[in-house]
Amino acid sequence: MSTLDATRAELALVVLYLNKAEARDKICRAIQYGSKFLSNGEPGTAQNVDKNTSLARKVFRLFKFVNDLHALISPTPQGTPLPIIVLGKSKNALLSTFLFLDQIVWLGRTGIYKNKERAELLGRISLFCWMGSSVCSSLAELAELGRLSASMKKLEKDLNNTEKYQNEQYSSKLKQSNARTLALVKSSIDIVVAVGLLQLAPKKVTPRVTGGLGFISSLISCYQLLPSPPKSKTP
Repeated sequence: MSTLDATRAELALVVLYLNKAEARDKICRAIQYGSKFLSNGEPGTAQNVDKNTSLARKVFRLFKFVNDLHALISPTPQGTPLPIIVLGKSKNALLSTFLFLDQIVWLGRTGIYKNKERAELLGRISLFCWMGSSVCSSLAELAELGRLSASMKKLEKDLNNTEKYQNEQYSSKLKQSNARTLALVKSSIDIVVAVGLLQLAPKKVTPRVTGGLGFISSLISCYQLLPSPPKSKTP
């Protein structure tokens, strides 16, 4: 493959990535929380960027609650333990509620919805829903990691240590384990970010801590949305 062809392929991946509304939302999220980290809650340019980006992100999320509503009523894969099913459905219900209420918050901030006090109350309830969904996500990922670990250990018994990394099934489970570990880290960080946004522990989780952790969480989300590079064809 020539250098020009390689460049075209890389640009095509960038275009594919930026065409995703979810990817653009997470990039804006990184800007939002990065600005929150810089401002540390103090008035100024960084705080203005934080507030304006937060408002812009709500437009990206219009009607997004339908996605989790669909996941809530969709059947789960066979063989999934009941506790994991309950955690997954609870996460979908809470996240769908958060995204729905977030639209009312957007209407309040734009002046379309006139009851500011109720909009602020709904905004706080929506953040509690987001925190709850992050807790459910963390617990579900922990449970799934436990299942994966047990199946990998069982597979290791049937394979020699030198052969396990050449085994497709083991490699696939290892990739799943790494992806779930990253998802667990992200959801755990998001719990602390929600605590910061709700000001449940203002002395420990300051705006700077909230911004820094939110920025890290956003970068993880951006990484998770990266498209898989095309497999090179062997001659």
